[in-house]
Amino acid sequence: MEPEIGKILEGKVTSITKFGAFVALEGGRSGLVHISEIAPTYVNDVHDFLQEGQTVKVRVLSAENGKINLSIKKALPQEERPRSFRPASQRGPARPAPPPAPQTPDQIFEDKLKQFMTASEGKMADLHRSMDGRRGRRRK
Repeated sequence: MEPEIGKILEGKVTSITKFGAFVALEGGRSGLVHISEIAPTYVNDVHDFLQEGQTVKVRVLSAENGKINLSIKKALPQEERPRSFRPASQRGPARPAPPPAPQTPDQIFEDKLKQFMTASEGKMADLHRSMDGRRGRRRK
């Protein structure tokens, strides 16, 4: 029996891939939470948000041909979800951001390493893109 679309269920993360996580549901069924449906923010690595064996609440997005698509971010209460973009003239008064938590030297290093890796990957992608156009040319 297919789960009801829109229903919120509880399941356990059984495996994590680069494109999402598989969640075991009641009745021996399992479904996929795509990487874009894991958190309300950008997810670069699923392991930053989920671990195997973790219990999560999911909303059923679709169920067809034995495949169940799930969402963790749509199972969150409304106040935890980010609001859609509205121009500043339509928004209420701005709330001050909470002060950042103090970071340990290890966290500071990890943040700097993550920034370096992101910049490095972007530069390498640009280099590969520019080199690909030159590789196939023959001299006349």
